[in-house]
Amino acid sequence: MNVTEPTGRPEPSASQRAASLKERVYISFTSLAVVLALGSHANETTPAAAAATLSIVVIGSLLGILVADLLSHLTVHAKLPSSEEFRGMVAVSTEALSVLVTPLLLLTAAGLGLWSTAVALQWAIVVLVVTLLVIGYLAIRRLDLPFHHKVIIVFAEVVLSISVIGLELLAHNL
Repeated sequence: MNVTEPTGRPEPSASQRAASLKERVYISFTSLAVVLALGSHANETTPAAAAATLSIVVIGSLLGILVADLLSHLTVHAKLPSSEEFRGMVAVSTEALSVLVTPLLLLTAAGLGLWSTAVALQWAIVVLVVTLLVIGYLAIRRLDLPFHHKVIIVFAEVVLSISVIGLELLAHNL
């Protein structure tokens, strides 16, 4: 049973929170890959083109995740999700769009001439890496583990994130 939040909506279940965190991780890494690729061609693109590319890839990825969620539900339950379950799936995907906000604001500022596209994309990389760290913290904060185990988990996340960034850069430079 879900407890009611101050907004009057039920508090998300543990599985809903996990799904939300998982999608934000996927979208953060997807955004990071796009921003890294755009950053290597920053002088050849406009802020508007970079923002459009990032938005299209993220929205396409979220739609793909939604389709995967629907197919997974069909496979496990052998029926379509209820309207409440479907609304939950859509809500998780919609919430994952929040990962786009700061990179798009940075690109908007570049479009207004406050800085270059390259600077906006470099800051977007920083923001996305910090986003991944925050997501990792949110994932472990409620765990009943000793502090040093939580530190090891966050450290492992950082190492894996840096590895993913390295692989993305390697793939783009091939």
